[in-house]
Amino acid sequence: MDLTSTFSSQLRACTDNLFERMDRFSQARILVVGDLTLDEFLTGQVERISREAPVLIIRHENTRQVPGGGANAVYNLAKLGAQVKVAGFVGKDIQGGALRDIFEAAGIDTQGMLIDADRPTVTKTRISGHARQSVTQQIVRVDRKSDELPDLDLQLQLAEYIRQQLPTVDAVVCSDYGDGVLTAPVIEAALGHRQVIVDTQKDLQRFAGATIFTPNLPEAEQAVGYGINSDQTLSQAGKDLLKLTQAKQFLITRGEEGMTLFEGAGVEHHIPAFNRTDVFDVTGAGDTVVAALTLGLCAGGSFWESAVLGNLAASIVVRQFGTATTTIEEMKEALQLLLEV
Repeated sequence: MDLTSTFSSQLRACTDNLFERMDRFSQARILVVGDLTLDEFLTGQVERISREAPVLIIRHENTRQVPGGGANAVYNLAKLGAQVKVAGFVGKDIQGGALRDIFEAAGIDTQGMLIDADRPTVTKTRISGHARQSVTQQIVRVDRKSDELPDLDLQLQLAEYIRQQLPTVDAVVCSDYGDGVLTAPVIEAALGHRQVIVDTQKDLQRFAGATIFTPNLPEAEQAVGYGINSDQTLSQAGKDLLKLTQAKQFLITRGEEGMTLFEGAGVEHHIPAFNRTDVFDVTGAGDTVVAALTLGLCAGGSFWESAVLGNLAASIVVRQFGTATTTIEEMKEALQLLLEV
């Protein structure tokens, strides 16, 4: 683990604060507005080649269903102890029911999960197979989704629900995967809160005025229209993105290079990656960053402290295959190990 001496000193100076922030995660009340996805993992053993076509026949062994997309941000927040409300759409189907059941079992308020009878619940089904005494590998992924936007009446209904919830929550998270939830009326309603954290893949200016944005490097490059491949282009991108979004802060997650936090006065904070070697799957890591960062802010942390907590949480989930979450206990243990380096 290669932590710079400057960052290591900063980290040790605020260690007590970080542990205190985590102890207060359970007090946070969060509304997540996002594209709700169900991730399905079907696995089985490959028996033979079909006589009907040159394809594998797999004997089904198990199916695992977990929240994905914006639903993963919801689930991450709940697993970190927050009081969570969710706002979004699901279809009138088995997958939507499964997602609602998962949320309710985790204590998540699902009143804002509106049913869109004209569109399916976004579902990504990964089919994996293995031979005897061999590793399991993904063979194909089947996606169920609609490219049509929700009916305008549904958009307005969701926007009204969001407005009603704003006084009852400490922060609003917008988790935009481009599946039709974050339309103009919904975004306008969400931005009515004083603390809005945005994780979107494109068109960041739609959320202008939000508190902080958390794109990854490719998303940031797409937003500014040029490659970010040096310290100079990184600094320029930070300035351009703050101007584009009118945000208070801007965080770019950069994979093995860590994160960079930009402030309005031209100040940059580089946070190194806490885990570069035990990375098995980065799926959903951005949702984990958003969850821990949001809870850090709600617990009274600075933007830097909250970004460190986001980085810490992500360093844990990338050690696991598939969409994953972490807990406060795991975060505390990881922080303690970090301090011993």
